[in-house]
Amino acid sequence: MYCILDIETTGGQYNEEGITEIAIYKFDGHEVVDQLISLVNPEKPIQPFVVKLTGINNAMLRSAPKFYEIAKRIIEITEGCVLVAHNASFDYRILQTEFRRLGFDFKKPTLCTVELSKRLIPDQASYSLGKLVRALGIPMADRHRASGDALATVKLFKMLMAKDVEKEILKSFVKTEIKSGMSPKLLDIVENLPSKTGIYYIHNEKGNLIYIGKSKNIKKRVNQHFTGSNSKSKKIQRDVYAVNVEETGSELIALLKESEEIKINKPIYNVAQRKSIFQYALYMQKDDAGYLALSIEKADGRKKEITSFTTLQEGKNYLFKITEKYNLCQKINGLYETKNGCFQYKIKECNGACLGEESPEIYNERVQEFITENSFENNNMVIIDKGRTFDERSAILIENGVYKGYCFYELNYQVNNIEILKNIIIPMQHNRDTKTIIQTYLRKNRVHKVITF
Repeated sequence: MYCILDIETTGGQYNEEGITEIAIYKFDGHEVVDQLISLVNPEKPIQPFVVKLTGINNAMLRSAPKFYEIAKRIIEITEGCVLVAHNASFDYRILQTEFRRLGFDFKKPTLCTVELSKRLIPDQASYSLGKLVRALGIPMADRHRASGDALATVKLFKMLMAKDVEKEILKSFVKTEIKSGMSPKLLDIVENLPSKTGIYYIHNEKGNLIYIGKSKNIKKRVNQHFTGSNSKSKKIQRDVYAVNVEETGSELIALLKESEEIKINKPIYNVAQRKSIFQYALYMQKDDAGYLALSIEKADGRKKEITSFTTLQEGKNYLFKITEKYNLCQKINGLYETKNGCFQYKIKECNGACLGEESPEIYNERVQEFITENSFENNNMVIIDKGRTFDERSAILIENGVYKGYCFYELNYQVNNIEILKNIIIPMQHNRDTKTIIQTYLRKNRVHKVITF
């Protein structure tokens, strides 16, 4: 659990500032579950430049609660949480100073979104909150007021968590929980998981990632791990200490993130998925008669593939399907062995290429049509799909046939403006697995829409 906060102060000399406004949003990694927003009577005058900056003046604060009156609520809402702020050292110091005046030692682990942004979103012109969120297309209201700044930081932090493919934020949070001795039993872990689409991360008692998975129903899938009797399930049941989740809304994004993060983090119980899971591929070559023949073969990195498959049967089923759809020849595609015409020719669904009755030029046009329609080679497009909430959408960017990454957005201009889109995209690796995941998903599932540019 995270507490994302922003504090406005009176200004003045170091360690002598007083709090004029505080906003704390308790964030579970997916949504805000609690909040505290309050003006605070600092019992000292506000510096004129601060009044001009924030719009908060001395008259507004006369009837506001003093810090000691909201101190208990601050302790309650931040209990067991990591404090997150833009320039966290400032807000944390101010809070510690106020609590010290009350004789209380306030200590919490902290995360700074300035430092995280510099690491995860490099090369930005400015890392001030206002300029950074504007560059990322994050909507912001009430700048220099605690609530507006804290809410913008929530949205920024959500984006940073998604960009953190090595899961350093998540690992540090789990280790904080472990130090607190929070070790729930399997039933309690499952009870707290959402029945939503996304990625789940299983940690052991040292905080290490031991398994990463994806599911359209996270709660149901993790419960299967905890009740399963196979070797992997038993190992997970023995070693699990905590499970964290990242909702994606889009199953396609969950598939892509699972593939990349397993390769990066190498969890010990994801052995099969550390390498490519697509062992067979569809290839094209010209036969002796000049016809373009399609075939399913064992994947070979030295040859250019059209798409790939997890099993030989999956590949053959797809080849049968496209042979029929594009009126191709089963014999040429190696699906029907005969010295005469193929079966499709007998039922008049093949134009006779197998017997030389259709010219290679005309036949090959249909093969090329299939290639063009089912490959994003050299294409520029954005795949729009479900988001994590009702008013959110996800976007996957493919530029010049290369998968660049994904993002979530609420406002259409973020996607229609390609420069803003590139800023908010969470960069991902392009490889044969990601290419096949996208091709397979588009082949089997319906997405919201595909925009080409």
